[in-house]
Amino acid sequence: MARIRVRTARLAPLVALSAALPLLAGCGEDAPASGTGAQGAKDKPVVVATTTWEGAFAKAAGAEDVTVIVPRSVHHAPDYDPKPSDLAAVAQADFVLYAPFEPYAAKIREAAGSKARLVEVNLDNDPARAKAEVERLGALFGTEDTASRWKTGLDREVAKLNGELKAAWPDGRSPAVVAQVFTAWAAGLAGATPVGTYGPEPVTPAQLLSLSAKKPALVLDNAHMSTGTVLPDSGARQVPIVNYPGEDLDLLAVYRDAAAGLKKAMSGS
Repeated sequence: MARIRVRTARLAPLVALSAALPLLAGCGEDAPASGTGAQGAKDKPVVVATTTWEGAFAKAAGAEDVTVIVPRSVHHAPDYDPKPSDLAAVAQADFVLYAPFEPYAAKIREAAGSKARLVEVNLDNDPARAKAEVERLGALFGTEDTASRWKTGLDREVAKLNGELKAAWPDGRSPAVVAQVFTAWAAGLAGATPVGTYGPEPVTPAQLLSLSAKKPALVLDNAHMSTGTVLPDSGARQVPIVNYPGEDLDLLAVYRDAAAGLKKAMSGS
């Protein structure tokens, strides 16, 4: 089981840690695991992940010691302000996983120290891209066998869910969908027909007119960046898609939850 430490208490000001940064050496990126962190003697990579999304990719790739910085209760992770205790944990890690759209990544880079290797993660739940990213991380962690088994499990789960969703198509026809740019993977999971995308900015009046004219049956909204009803008065059912896994860091659960929401929407219930 992954060890997950979600930090929520606010401690001393950030300057307290910043003052110690000159004592820390620079860090490298994307090098194989060398066992130099707190758990190095056991040849198990110690991973700090900014959110449960990165943490789930780490777990899928084979990491067993994963610390997550941003609590899942923070609905929009990029708005989170790391605390000194969060950044201090980075210095004890072998790997620090982050995404480029997180504005605190620069602070994490400064605080990483000599024992942590920063790894930018491509956060995309499209199955093919997710498998490629898990494979890459497995190679970095030295856990290729675990990563390979997870990829096989993902293929099996996606095939199962895709079959169930196709069986739920209204009138046996692939539904037309509009998706927020970070939820397009869910359209593929359902075998749906994409007719347009929007975001991450709110839909403009011109987009509203254009997307509504395509008469989508479903709108796949990003639950973490929702701006409310996307296509009001269009008759489309809006389905919130959650990209971030729970605290168990089970990325497969994200696909199962998305499938459940899509199936419910297609059934009209």
